[in-house]
Amino acid sequence: MSLEPVHTRFPKVPIERRAAAFFIDFVGVWLVSSLLGFNVFVQIVVFMLSWTALRVVLVSSNQGQSLGRWALDMKVLDAKYSKIPGLLTLAKREGILGFCALLAMLGLNIGLANGISMLLLIFPLAADCCSALADEEAQQAFHDRMAKTIVIQTRRGFSLDLRLKKIFAQVRRRVQK
Repeated sequence: MSLEPVHTRFPKVPIERRAAAFFIDFVGVWLVSSLLGFNVFVQIVVFMLSWTALRVVLVSSNQGQSLGRWALDMKVLDAKYSKIPGLLTLAKREGILGFCALLAMLGLNIGLANGISMLLLIFPLAADCCSALADEEAQQAFHDRMAKTIVIQTRRGFSLDLRLKKIFAQVRRRVQK
């Protein structure tokens, strides 16, 4: 077993790709909770259950990938053992991130009707994720540090970002002709 940290042995995932994968998962869960939740309490319960199903249960059974991470070729690993985290570790990681995402969802539901409340409710998610910007070596967000996990690139996935780049390049060439 190597003595170097796990995060130096695996390729780093750019922050914008991690944000895009989170955005895919967040919007999917937000849509489900908005469609099924007829009041705020039901919407919160549906959001937390959907978040747990997508980000804990699916990740543990899908080789460390949620829907967003699969779409962008990433997976979560346990930083110490270099394997897919267990349910308890994933629950701790996604409990922190899910609570911040829930607050952000509530803030976005409020919208511009009360801008200060919206900003205050989005702030915990922003603070959690901005800690990955400060950590240049491992790029671990707060929830990654607490659960001792890392996000790495993988070849298993849909490569949505690469496909979109290819489509945009084709469209640009056609427009220039």
